[in-house]
Amino acid sequence: MTITDPSGEPAPAPATRTPTLEHVARLAGVSPATASRVLTGSARVSRAARLQVEEAVERLGYVRRRPPDPGRETSGAIAAVLCEDSARVFGDPFYARLLWGARRELDGRALIVLMVGRADEWRATADYLRGGRVEGVLLVGAHRRPAALVQAAAGAPVVLAGRPLGEAALPYVDVDNRGGARTAVRHLLASGRRRIGTIAGPAELGAGVDRLAGYRLAAEEAGMDVAGLVGHGDFGRLSGEHAMTRLLDRRPDLDAVLAASDLMAVGALRALRRAGRRVPDDVAVVGFDDAPVARQVRPRLTTVRQPAEDLGARLVRELRCHAGGRPIGDRGVVLKTRLVVRESG
Repeated sequence: MTITDPSGEPAPAPATRTPTLEHVARLAGVSPATASRVLTGSARVSRAARLQVEEAVERLGYVRRRPPDPGRETSGAIAAVLCEDSARVFGDPFYARLLWGARRELDGRALIVLMVGRADEWRATADYLRGGRVEGVLLVGAHRRPAALVQAAAGAPVVLAGRPLGEAALPYVDVDNRGGARTAVRHLLASGRRRIGTIAGPAELGAGVDRLAGYRLAAEEAGMDVAGLVGHGDFGRLSGEHAMTRLLDRRPDLDAVLAASDLMAVGALRALRRAGRRVPDDVAVVGFDDAPVARQVRPRLTTVRQPAEDLGARLVRELRCHAGGRPIGDRGVVLKTRLVVRESG
């Protein structure tokens, strides 16, 4: 859906650095009153108008500032909104590492953790944030559209963990997923591997998209044909096992695999053992994350380290900057990744 102004021409970007409600209304093609009703959660708005306003908010990076309210009590806390179901959050150590880094940076201020995997949890979370109880929001794992919904409800600064997909102009902190995957494939090529597969992450997350793009870029540079060498998972262990099995069925000559998460790499190791393939002799395996499990499995996992704790801490620092009025133009921060070579590849 492309938003145009009432004249039929694409709406121009705001002349000022900080977008206003009027900018949102013009880009959405609605009145400021309608835009305001959408942002305050009013039910008296058509679905079409709501979608237009939400897209405009996302594209402009608009943050609705709460007016001073002497009667409002705020906890001074920061909310971390995890856009995944509880099974994923408790099963993947990435979330605990990120939250630990954020809590460390807050240095005594409260960190409230909200999990919003289902529609009813989104509604409850929006209602909570709309009450003005927190001073900022860290949005983790947002799939395309929900970023605008939480931001509009919060009325407080929002920073995303991970590069947003689409045209969202929201501030974010990410890691170099593309570069990390590219480095991993180059390492495998340098070790003599020639038929390198990948188990990509979810296509609705920036990390999944960028790690697959890094793999494809390195393969293209090496002139490697990737037909039948790309599988897909959800970052979880079981999905990695299933994807590895399918890759072996399609390409039994495969001699290496890059998994877009350590948990998927561990699943791949199990599938390879079941198929009678030795690691790394027959098939080299590289993961992504450098989660604790990478050092616990045998063979120990070669992996791309993403600094999850530093990511959490930097999210908090960026939130403070944007709360202090830093221009939205400087919106993206990307942290470096590093290849950690162990026994698996």
